Amino acid sequence: MSHTDPSPRPVLDVWCELQCPDCRTALGDLRALRDRFQDALDIRLRHFPLERHRHAHAAAQAAEEAIAQGRGWPYVEAVLERTEELGTRGEPLLVEVARELGLDAEEMDTALVDGRHMLIVDADQAEGKAIGVTGTPTYVIGGERLDGGKSQEGLRERVEEIAARLIAERP
Repeated sequence: MSHTDPSPRPVLDVWCELQCPDCRTALGDLRALRDRFQDALDIRLRHFPLERHRHAHAAAQAAEEAIAQGRGWPYVEAVLERTEELGTRGEPLLVEVARELGLDAEEMDTALVDGRHMLIVDADQAEGKAIGVTGTPTYVIGGERLDGGKSQEGLRERVEEIAARLIAERP
């Protein structure tokens, strides 16, 4: 986005963790939102790895490396489709998925070892805690927080409603 754009796109922050079955369930909603709003809505992945999932922090770092390599969402979706396998296999799976998607798997491996994306993940987690995120997925749009960890019933409709309003209100 150029800095001359007077009206930035509305942002949907999706607080997510890649070892979370509820986040996997939310994939359909995220795809539908992307299809409906295309480029009018900026859907941002935010990391909220939960303590009880021991590979979630590494997976969040891997997602950041995939973003750096230009394939963030495809990578996130591919890992989420395999949350159970991530639980048992951990980092080898993260590198394998990168290879399957044609990313630089060696670079992915190195990124996980050197921890270059750790600060982004930790900063997201801290921000999430500060705004009251307790579980994943949690959506934040237009100043409203919608917690999908409890129930995803009606959430997509609510997000669509807010997004449509924000887009309509743009100058």
